[in-house]
Amino acid sequence: MKGIYIRLFVILAVIGLSIWGFWPPQQKIRLGLDLRGGMQLVLQVRQPLVESKIPTTELTDRTLEVVRNRVDSLGLAEPVLQKIGQDRIMVQLPGVDDPDRAMEILGKTAFLEFKMVEDNPELLKSAIAGTVPEGYELLYQYEKDAHGISKPSVPLLLKSQAAVTGQDLSNAQLGYSQGALPVVDLEFNSEGARKFAEVTAANVNKRLAIVLDGIVQSAPVIREAIPSGKAQISGRFTTQEANDLALVLKAGALPARIEIIDRTVVGPSLGRDSINAGVKASLLGAILVGAFMIVYYSAGGLAAVFALGVNILILMAVMAYFRQTLTLPGIAGIALTIGMAVDANVLIFERIREELKAGRTIGAALDRGYDRALVAIIDSNLTTVIAAAILLALGRGSVKGFGLTLTIGVLANIFTAVFVTKVLFNLAISHFHIKKLHIG
Repeated sequence: MKGIYIRLFVILAVIGLSIWGFWPPQQKIRLGLDLRGGMQLVLQVRQPLVESKIPTTELTDRTLEVVRNRVDSLGLAEPVLQKIGQDRIMVQLPGVDDPDRAMEILGKTAFLEFKMVEDNPELLKSAIAGTVPEGYELLYQYEKDAHGISKPSVPLLLKSQAAVTGQDLSNAQLGYSQGALPVVDLEFNSEGARKFAEVTAANVNKRLAIVLDGIVQSAPVIREAIPSGKAQISGRFTTQEANDLALVLKAGALPARIEIIDRTVVGPSLGRDSINAGVKASLLGAILVGAFMIVYYSAGGLAAVFALGVNILILMAVMAYFRQTLTLPGIAGIALTIGMAVDANVLIFERIREELKAGRTIGAALDRGYDRALVAIIDSNLTTVIAAAILLALGRGSVKGFGLTLTIGVLANIFTAVFVTKVLFNLAISHFHIKKLHIG
């Protein structure tokens, strides 16, 4: 009896820890994109912005880190970013409420340059006519019309070599000019501050263009040397535009151009419908399976239903503890786990039946029945775990979610089918002195 009570305490401890581990589920169970709603993007990494011999894989890794910083700046809870192949990145943004803004922030190159303006009118005319002097480039400063549409307005001849770039930035944030207009305040690192001070000191009363992704944002006149390492991007920004620009500049410029090749948006209402349908299907499956077990195996069925409940508790607790994401295919994996858990109990009960028919006592029939069924249970569950582990290791997105819940559920099934139900039977026989075992 002492050994039985110790094993019973272990079961109760597992149940208690499982409930504590995932309750309340709304706070501890992460929901995937298909359940919570949000957006999924697949980004294709294109050629570098500047000539480089960096391998494609390394370039994608660098791009992934910049994109990750930008996603973090959005303030979304539990985003998912992963590399696909050598040149693609998948980004899942659960709960995003403005997909267009998110796409703008993630896809913006944010290649920032400070270039000196050539004020020689003859050279500018020559460039506009099609003959750009060597070492210069012709760009346009854009202005917004009455409808808020940016159009090229003022042509500027700039030196091709940038005096300072966005790589020298240490911070960028939303600010306001003296006229209360939104601007982006920039702060350079020590090297950038040194370069900026030298450029401004050597070009007083000349114009310095601030170029973002090949578009001149502004071209202010340098009134004096600026040793503070601070600058400002002004333009006809809205507060949201200035804030978003500060976010991408702070996160860093992308080392390569990226193209959004796939976009999937899932509405929150569709996610709620998926949750409700998945939960109903799982509950209905559990009720039907439990009813069958109780009708067919009597008391044994009750033990199997109890073990099934423990199985689900363990599965949810493990997912909550390791902060795993529950997806719609993951719910399907839970439903499949319910069927497999009962399958293990059927093997055990049929073995016990055979031993009872052979004339053995209840205790002996239990021991031999569990021993004989153990090999078959481990064999069938092990092959399933191997298949689920492959899905977990090689799968992406929803396929990985299915493999995850199936793996955890099958491992929990071995514990509940072999350990939990046997302890219940031993407790009933030893404590309640049952003389006959009703298992159908």
